[in-house]
Amino acid sequence: MRTVLITGVGGSGRTTVAAATALATARSGQRTLLLSTDRAGALDEVFHPAGPAPAAEPTAETAPAPWSPPTELAPRLWVARIATPEYFRSELAAVQERARSVLDYLGANAVAAEEATELPGADAFALMATLRAVHQAADRAAAARAAGGPPRGWDVLVVDLPPAPEAIRLLGLPEQLGRYLRRLLPAERQASRALHPMLAQLAGVPVPAQRLYETFGRWQEDLAAVRRIVESDAVTVRLVAEPGPLAARALRAARAGLALHGCRVDAVIANRLLPVGSADPWLAAASGQQQAALKELREACGRGPAAPEHTAAEAPGGGPAAIPVREVPHVGRDPRGLADLGPLADAVGPVDARPDRPAAEPWTVEDRLADEGLLVWRLPLDGAERDDLSLVRRGDELVVTVGEFRRVLPLPSALRRCTVAGAGLHEGALRVRFAPDPRLWPRDH
Repeated sequence: MRTVLITGVGGSGRTTVAAATALATARSGQRTLLLSTDRAGALDEVFHPAGPAPAAEPTAETAPAPWSPPTELAPRLWVARIATPEYFRSELAAVQERARSVLDYLGANAVAAEEATELPGADAFALMATLRAVHQAADRAAAARAAGGPPRGWDVLVVDLPPAPEAIRLLGLPEQLGRYLRRLLPAERQASRALHPMLAQLAGVPVPAQRLYETFGRWQEDLAAVRRIVESDAVTVRLVAEPGPLAARALRAARAGLALHGCRVDAVIANRLLPVGSADPWLAAASGQQQAALKELREACGRGPAAPEHTAAEAPGGGPAAIPVREVPHVGRDPRGLADLGPLADAVGPVDARPDRPAAEPWTVEDRLADEGLLVWRLPLDGAERDDLSLVRRGDELVVTVGEFRRVLPLPSALRRCTVAGAGLHEGALRVRFAPDPRLWPRDH
């Protein structure tokens, strides 16, 4: 399922751009679902007045929690919200039920659904569950259409995410949680589940029940499924910023964080651009400052002032691909309703089609053993700066830190038998040099 994740600088109009993107895609003939994480009612303001009376999509895909039933606000455009409170309460009840024997032994009282209030971080888990649920619904609808059924489900999903730093941590969460679960419950411990009933009788205390292990297994499957969605070629990110003194730097940091997690940026949206050439001195000064910031933003994205906006090209010297910058005008007020969104949808443009398949591995190993006696691991980190980088080798893993973002990367098998000989950042890529360890490297006979 084609999926576009909208994030960017805080306060830059991400929700408005997400709504305009979804509207443009729906007008292009694709059945589009706009999914929002916003609880403050920003989406209600954007679509007010909502136009046609909301009508729920008449299929089984009008799923319950973790997302609200989608409502149709325009032809081929549905909107839904992530239902975090309902999702949190249902998951809490499920975990308590599976851990009932342990809770009873400890004399603990279960938390009733009526008194449960979601904890910090629940939004992230609800979003991951919703992504999986929407993609499963799309797969079922596609199978029904292939069997001759009526057109149902959606072709494109547009997700209105939080600001970039929070969104990047959220996109890296499935991998991090999966790693933690494997540490807490390794495979050898799961393999000993058959002994638990006997151990419980000998020790006189309950041990985690089979259903609790099944819960851990289900969590691992869910996390792996979300990772497959995020890592698909059909999933891209759009960054939104209002050109200003700090916009280029903020977007550079966001691009580096997204690249660290293997996410692909398909466009940068320069939002709320003021008209140029005004006779009003104040407006002319503000517009001039904005145009200077826009030029800096274009240069940071690898595009000059005259570069095409809707295509991407390789930068000279084989560097990172230039990112299209799309300009969205300021409408003079906060957009409200489909009439205001129309011109913005024209400026943003519809979502392009991309194959739903696993993305190619971004990290590549270059064999320089014959010439230099080295293997070079190339890690694309578009937007990263040398002073923000940190590397730590930990066993068979490489801990990479870019600014405020961190990722633990498992080393390819060949590099595990090597020692780190150095690293350098060049043309948007971190190149880590590895020298074979004579104690572990196979000798020539």
